[in-house]
Amino acid sequence: MNQYETVFILTPVLSDEQMKEAVGKFKSLLTDNGAEILNEENWGLKKLAYPIEKKSTGFYQLIEFKAEPTLIDKLEVNFRRDERIIRYLTVKMEKYAAQYAEKRRNNKKKED
Repeated sequence: MNQYETVFILTPVLSDEQMKEAVGKFKSLLTDNGAEILNEENWGLKKLAYPIEKKSTGFYQLIEFKAEPTLIDKLEVNFRRDERIIRYLTVKMEKYAAQYAEKRRNNKKKED
């Protein structure tokens, strides 16, 4: 299993409930296909660097997970099909990036 990080941007016209439902859909897609979710962060509503689909803001969401490489295609197909997602990026984390992410998570837990 490889470690991945995916960031996706949801359209800003969603309510909090609709946003949580969309995020839940992708989390359950991952867990139902054998992925282990390591971390999830809601970065909130942020201004986009340039307009996407005539929108200048979006809800950013980050999910770190361990999964088989075949799951990434399935995840990205679902991102493309969902109208609520305006951009997404999934990156395979090499070992130093994974160590940094774990260190960052541990520091965040200490702050809370």
